Amino acid sequence: MTTLIQNTVTGHAASATGVTKAYGTGATAVTALDDISVDIRRGEFTAIMGPSGSGKSTLMHCLAGLDTIDAGEIRIGETRLGELGDKGLADLRRNRVGFIFQQFNLLPTLSAEENITLPLAIAKRKVDPDWFATVVDAVGLADRLTHRPSELSGGQQQRVACARALMSKPDVIFADEPTGNLDSRSSTEILRFLRRSVREFNQTIVMVTHDANAAAYADRVVFLLDGRLVHELRDPAADEVLDTLKRLDSYGDSSGDSYADAPGHDESGQ
Repeated sequence: MTTLIQNTVTGHAASATGVTKAYGTGATAVTALDDISVDIRRGEFTAIMGPSGSGKSTLMHCLAGLDTIDAGEIRIGETRLGELGDKGLADLRRNRVGFIFQQFNLLPTLSAEENITLPLAIAKRKVDPDWFATVVDAVGLADRLTHRPSELSGGQQQRVACARALMSKPDVIFADEPTGNLDSRSSTEILRFLRRSVREFNQTIVMVTHDANAAAYADRVVFLLDGRLVHELRDPAADEVLDTLKRLDSYGDSSGDSYADAPGHDESGQ
């Protein structure tokens, strides 16, 4: 039986080292990740951005143990995912990783409360009533716990999904375009909650997004281009994120130039 060790050494909730991932074989092979190394720092909100096809969703799926890699190493804390079998990976995803998806992924026959506590029920773990009350209060759902998803707005459904992700107190929460199906008001509520969960609950969040305004809620934004990590911003403003995305579009492989040649690019990420 594989023991999952909590990270007490590196200060990283997750990490990728020299990770390569390709789809297909031979002449039709497409390299989605090209020797990427990145650390996800504990207690921070990290956004992953890049043009379509840059590898951002693939990186998140590999970090979360939802997809395999061809070379390199992925860790959650000090646990090497490559050393885990199917059961070990399932246990890790159930107990140490939280997920928030664009489509909410709530079970329609369950109430909001039952959806929130579902991961614990599957893992046969008891619900901590104090933590449950804290999470429900944080997402403002105390008066909606008996409602089924069809009786909730899109923003409320995503708040249920956020609460569900927090219930197991995971090492890291992965959010895949969490505001993609929401209006601007609901999007702001979700992003504020994610940032609050980092500040107040010391949660670690990794979010894939194409929205510069959403990325501005993060502590750090890492940018991918053609499967490579090419830039980083800390404490980003939305206009900085937009400027970087524009340079990525202008200096991608299709232009024949490299991003390192882009005006204002700094290899240090500053």
